[in-house]
Amino acid sequence: MAGPGLKIALGLSMLVLLSACDEKKPVEKDLPRVFVQVVKPADYAISVTLSGDVQARVQTELSFRVGGKIIERTVDVGDRVSAKQVLARLDPKDLQTNVDSAEAQVVAEQAKVKQNAAAFVRQQKLLPKGYTSQSEFDSAQAALRSTQSSLAAAQAQLANAREQLSYTALIADAPGVITARQAEVGQVVQATVPIFSLARDGERDAVFNVYEALLAEPPEDKSVMVSLLDNPEIKTRGTVREVTPAVSEQTGTVQVKVSLDSLPPGMQLGSVVSATAHSRSKSAVELPWSALTKKLHDPAVWLVDDEGKAQLHNVTVGRYLTGKVIISSGLDGGEKVVIAGGQLLHPGVKVDIAENTYKDLSVGSQP
Repeated sequence: MAGPGLKIALGLSMLVLLSACDEKKPVEKDLPRVFVQVVKPADYAISVTLSGDVQARVQTELSFRVGGKIIERTVDVGDRVSAKQVLARLDPKDLQTNVDSAEAQVVAEQAKVKQNAAAFVRQQKLLPKGYTSQSEFDSAQAALRSTQSSLAAAQAQLANAREQLSYTALIADAPGVITARQAEVGQVVQATVPIFSLARDGERDAVFNVYEALLAEPPEDKSVMVSLLDNPEIKTRGTVREVTPAVSEQTGTVQVKVSLDSLPPGMQLGSVVSATAHSRSKSAVELPWSALTKKLHDPAVWLVDDEGKAQLHNVTVGRYLTGKVIISSGLDGGEKVVIAGGQLLHPGVKVDIAENTYKDLSVGSQP
């Protein structure tokens, strides 16, 4: 039989074994797994397709030079007009009254001139014979000159009244097409208020509204191929001739005018057209959307350094595309960019790079 000491020793041994079984070995924490690609810059040229419309090189706002009530309109939007064609008329009653009054004034002044001329002739004949005085002769001469001046003023007033009357007819100053109408018969209009918009015959432009960011650098080639939007087979070549210097407050765009060499059949005034412009090529990097994050308020990407640790790095986004972004600066080449798995990263954390994920990340590559 075992003694009491032996039993105690066996009991302690069992407790030690049981305690050892209860203790668990510490498990090493798993590292976050990420997918990376190696950056390789390449030349990248932005291609932008824009839509616009064909407009006349010269467009004129036609308006009456006097105010009044419109009593006649002879053309409508889309009508072709010729030079000197009457487009609309105002009620001429008031201005005709002014003409009649001016004509009566001219007749009255003519009668005065005739009367004073006869008196002056008599004084001329009597003065050498001594039958009249020098003062009476001078008075007759002054009266004649005064009435002659009054007649000239009355005739000028009559000419002005007749000119004002002629302004009741709105006349096209050049051949073209009516593109807009702002007034109707029966409407009372003021002088200089636009009534019609006239697109003059002659050269045509394709006009596009472009966001200012797309024009940061002028294009190398100002030649543009312009095609009909609903039928790309109908196309013509044009040249960029004007870019407005100011940004529109309403649309936030600038206007680009492309001078068209010719209008092919099917492409006419008002046709909707499209054109593709290419910017100057420059070094850039194309990244998938999943690689982009932010550092405070600036765009950034996660990079994996030589020690396998994640670091947040600021970049400059040149352009946002469908499913990808173009990085214009911030990456020199050779960096390992995290393209997946960066949601839970923080600066300095060691990462586990998934195998077979190293690829060259350049323009045109896909993750």
